[in-house]
Amino acid sequence: MKENRQLLVFTHLSQLLDFVTGIGGFIVPLLLWLVKKDEVFDMDRHGKAILNFRISMFLYLLICIPFVLLFGLGLLGFIVIGLFYIIFPIINAVRASNNQQPNYPLSIKFLSY
Repeated sequence: MKENRQLLVFTHLSQLLDFVTGIGGFIVPLLLWLVKKDEVFDMDRHGKAILNFRISMFLYLLICIPFVLLFGLGLLGFIVIGLFYIIFPIINAVRASNNQQPNYPLSIKFLSY
């Protein structure tokens, strides 16, 4: 296995493609993880952390929908989740470049690492 921190950083930052393509922020990290998890050191851990974060945030978005209709509080949830989508990929890209483990708060561990 080889170490490739630049690819780990790119994998985290590729989540921001959602703001350009809509769904690329899930597909690109998924493909990178599937292809490189056995070749790049720590790609398995970082990829699973990203996928857990993405799936968790999607579920939280779904939970916010009825709260928009019922109380209007879902709009606040959408704003907070939007900030999470911007802030945490950048923070974890910096962590990956510094050879630290990823940390995505409020992530449900669907894929264990």
